Amino acid sequence: MDEYTPDELLAELKGRRLGGWGVAQIAAGTGLAVYAMWVGILQPGFRKVPLRLQVPYLPASKAQVQNVMTLLRGRPGTLVDLGSGDGRIVLEAHRQGFHPAIGYELNPWLVRLSRFHAWRAGLHGKVSYRREDLWKVNLTDCKNVTVFLAPSVLSLLQDKLEAELPDDALVVAGRFPFPNWTPSRTEGQGVDQAWAYNMHGQRHNTCKKRSTLYSMGGDVVSEEKRSTESDTSVHML
Repeated sequence: MDEYTPDELLAELKGRRLGGWGVAQIAAGTGLAVYAMWVGILQPGFRKVPLRLQVPYLPASKAQVQNVMTLLRGRPGTLVDLGSGDGRIVLEAHRQGFHPAIGYELNPWLVRLSRFHAWRAGLHGKVSYRREDLWKVNLTDCKNVTVFLAPSVLSLLQDKLEAELPDDALVVAGRFPFPNWTPSRTEGQGVDQAWAYNMHGQRHNTCKKRSTLYSMGGDVVSEEKRSTESDTSVHML
């Protein structure tokens, strides 16, 4: 699957019992009264972002949040949620002992909604939601990273994460896996599934793949060289 399309989002919504509060969250989070209208236009705050990099807002289910937290269980340190939506991952991370827990979200409506949720939960000032482009966030000191993003974004985000995260970092993806990475663990099934990626192991896998490709390239060059030498010998005869 290359894109998380509006039709797929609507199909998932039809299969889910959001209730009145869930619909209100979607409306408030996007700044529109009707979600069906929102999926046909660009999100506020994303007008300058290429269409393939935009991520439609869909609230994480309780099962999705639980699966993410299960994969992070027992890990200390900071947690960063890239594309934090309405902020529920960050709130739960704080409850599970991650300090600080920070959400980065470009949509200003969702940042406001996240802060409202934090205030409502009595955690105002204890968690942080920042309106910032995830591509500009410095991740060099992050130990735990969570993402609920579309496949088209994940395929590009891989390079940033490999370049910036420390070896002992853990990345957990919800709803969609990273297309070119191999998970160290998974939790849940179907749309609620989550995937964990150990950065040390992932870098090892990436180096191994590159080494294999380099070796294959060398074999091709050697074969071409032998073929050229053979042709030259025939002409000399």
